[in-house]
Amino acid sequence: MSHTAKDFNPLLGTLAGFSDAQLSQHFTLYQGYVKKINEIEEKLMTVDKSLANYSFGEYSELKRREAVAFNGTYLHELYFENMKGTPTEASAALKVALEASFGNMEEWEKDMRAAAGSTPGWVLLTFNKMDKKLHHYIMFEHHMNYPVHQVPLMALDCWEHAFMIDYGIKKPDYLNAFVKNLNWDVVNERFAAL
Repeated sequence: MSHTAKDFNPLLGTLAGFSDAQLSQHFTLYQGYVKKINEIEEKLMTVDKSLANYSFGEYSELKRREAVAFNGTYLHELYFENMKGTPTEASAALKVALEASFGNMEEWEKDMRAAAGSTPGWVLLTFNKMDKKLHHYIMFEHHMNYPVHQVPLMALDCWEHAFMIDYGIKKPDYLNAFVKNLNWDVVNERFAAL
């Protein structure tokens, strides 16, 4: 499978609190993940699998990094897709689910912000197929700390590359901008597709 980078340039100039310089750099980083997953998958087709072992081997190292490049690609797509420069709202059905899982919308946001303060990586709002509730999970790297049986509904990039140009180390200010630009329409669609 060949992965193709999506064009998120239409977001430029539309997101309050996100400069074009910040977004352009972030798009470039995302495109790098797309390039790497294609490179890894191509090499995996021809590498000598008989030399694979836990200590070291070309196949082993490619497999260890495969999820990093794959998730780096698709987490960024989830993230950029769930941002929009015009106000949107959670659907009635999603609000019911958020309130059942977090208490109310204010508590959902507090939990999201607390999760964001707890990781240098990612926050995912997911639907947990086991308990049928919504959860925030934190990921320290693209491939770590993501439990099985989850459907991602919202992705929040907490890596410094997502906000450093605009906010320096002021992650709370970045989170304010993210919340203002959260595309609930996309989150609603993901939730409705469950």
